[in-house]
Amino acid sequence: MRATITRVLFGRGLRSVADGFVALLLPVHLGRLGYGALDVGLLATVTLLGSALLTLTLGYAGHRIRLRQGLLGAALLMTATGLCFAGFDTFWPLLLVAFVGTVNPSSGDVSVFLPLEHTLIAQLAPDRERTAIFARYSLVGSVGTALGALAAGGLEWLDRLVPPGTATQAMFLVYAAIGVATWWLYSGLPDVRPPAEHRTVRLGPSRRRVYGLAALFSVDSFGGGFVVNSMLALWLFERFGLSIATTGTIFFATGLCSAVSYLIAVPLSRRFGLINTMVFTHMPSSVLLILAALAPDLSLAVGFLVVRSLLSQMDVPTRSSYVMAIVEPAERPAAASLTAVPRSLAAAMSPALAGWMLGATTFGWPLICAGVLKIGYDLALLRQFRAVRPPEEVAGGE
Repeated sequence: MRATITRVLFGRGLRSVADGFVALLLPVHLGRLGYGALDVGLLATVTLLGSALLTLTLGYAGHRIRLRQGLLGAALLMTATGLCFAGFDTFWPLLLVAFVGTVNPSSGDVSVFLPLEHTLIAQLAPDRERTAIFARYSLVGSVGTALGALAAGGLEWLDRLVPPGTATQAMFLVYAAIGVATWWLYSGLPDVRPPAEHRTVRLGPSRRRVYGLAALFSVDSFGGGFVVNSMLALWLFERFGLSIATTGTIFFATGLCSAVSYLIAVPLSRRFGLINTMVFTHMPSSVLLILAALAPDLSLAVGFLVVRSLLSQMDVPTRSSYVMAIVEPAERPAAASLTAVPRSLAAAMSPALAGWMLGATTFGWPLICAGVLKIGYDLALLRQFRAVRPPEEVAGGE
């Protein structure tokens, strides 16, 4: 069990490094090809929309797909995505690849890997260890994304080593190579199968809970789509005139702070419960996001963003653990997909709006929209699900 989970964590880390540098490269790459802020937002929207539809398909067909084969197929798709982004420079083919591929403009994982890996972890992890393992999963992802953002700063150095205008294409080839490495890593996974009574099925008894969570998560993700890494980087580029190296360093710092928050989330959730931890860490982070938009200078804006990163991601492992805990074991693949899909669909709508806003003004309207929507989500989640407790909290309270 532990060896399989460790392999999944390594795979998550590899992909996160790729996601970290690609999120910052997207606006730079499109800018070098002659496209503007609205185009960046549109491509981010199409990317998230495609990921949502692919994950939705997995949710309905998940009871017929073996986890290992699904992960291997996703790794091949990642490789093909990198090769196509390196080879195409016309916008419409790039939009098509973004729709069907795995490019991730955000700091979190929105790809088809997510429900497959979540299901595998939930299937193998004991209840008492589940939140801690999801925290490690998120921790590895955050550290990898931070390192990838720092690596994006090497683009200026790479520009001096390769033919003019080809540095971003070279980085997408690295992305494809990481896809190959992920395929090799997952080829060693055992063909894990649940007990006969836990064979994956579509949603049944947990349908109402899952749909309620999916609706709330979609509000949060619609807000989050305004500040996916690609759009936040674009705001920093245009608002403060930052270089990609400086922006990468900022994202590296926020990524490391997020990593620390994952570790803190585990003892907090054990002490105060999953829902309370999700809400009362997430809400202050949304206030800080609004303050960053209103900051008059770079140092204050970065300060607010860094402090926010210490709080904003504590709900990620707790949310994953909570969803897996309050549904029947047989429903976990469907629940993972059907809570991920509305998040991706909702998040897909807002980057294009953020691009339109940034094309009109460099003021941080996308950050303010994100903060307000996220605060509304927190209040609604607390009201509707505070009384729905996972098994370990019920057992602990008896």
